[in-house]
Amino acid sequence: MASKCIFCEIVAGRASSYTVYEDEHVRAFLDIHPVSRGHTLIVPKEHYENIYDIPEQEVAHIAIAAKKLAVLYKDRLGAEAANLLQSSGRTAQQEVFHFHMHLIPRYAGDGVKMAFRGGGSRNAQGIEEAFAMISGNEGVK
Repeated sequence: MASKCIFCEIVAGRASSYTVYEDEHVRAFLDIHPVSRGHTLIVPKEHYENIYDIPEQEVAHIAIAAKKLAVLYKDRLGAEAANLLQSSGRTAQQEVFHFHMHLIPRYAGDGVKMAFRGGGSRNAQGIEEAFAMISGNEGVK
């Protein structure tokens, strides 16, 4: 457990939560600052700071839990859609430095706006440059 990590405290049962799902690898609980009804945080039981630290198999367990909960929320909450969001690092607006995924159930007219129209490179040259840098000799493993 990382010192003063609220998610580690929740996993250990030392801090309260509205836990909606738990298995041997993950715990999922309602966000205390929800952006929609059923907004859930899914965390690994082991402490990993971000996407760079967490083993792939742990990410898989989180994704499986997200799928189960999305289906449950469609059935029980009437969610029409879902957003899955994960932020790693301060620049990506990560606030709690224990890897977590947000499951945000979506409803018609819910007012939640998610825009990916920032200051990034939008021209073909920028895309080609990024592709060249990513697809070098070593590629993705």
